[in-house]
Amino acid sequence: MNTIRLTKEFRFEGAHALTGYDGLCRHIHGHSYRLQVTICGKTNNHPDSPKDGMVIDFGSLKELVTHIIIEPFDHALLLRSDAKLASELQQQYQNVQILPFQPTCEQLCIHFASLLVPAIPKPAELFSIRLYETSSSFVEWLATDNPQKREIDG
Repeated sequence: MNTIRLTKEFRFEGAHALTGYDGLCRHIHGHSYRLQVTICGKTNNHPDSPKDGMVIDFGSLKELVTHIIIEPFDHALLLRSDAKLASELQQQYQNVQILPFQPTCEQLCIHFASLLVPAIPKPAELFSIRLYETSSSFVEWLATDNPQKREIDG
């Protein structure tokens, strides 16, 4: 039986500031993020199943990623937990995500993988995540580079 990879793309807006950074990104600024989530697995080969021939239904993947990543992070201000104004801003604005890490594109990608790996319905698995911060700059997380099966250090 063949292994298939399928990818769904998502878009969301977000702002962040990199605490202690020595460049312009230390200031609050925004990005139009593009997120590509790739799942791999064997197809369902049960003719009596409504999901016959699928690894995962694109609609199911959309619901999962929307619930776990897009809804919490879209139009959010992402700040490291040690940022001095983080808790004050969180009290004043609705969607301020206080994170235990520097909210770089790299760290967000790792965090998103840690959220998705245990949530992908078996037997499918997360294969990769590609997160674009700009139209020409992205980071990528690959399961083959991160051999943990169902848990990832976030």
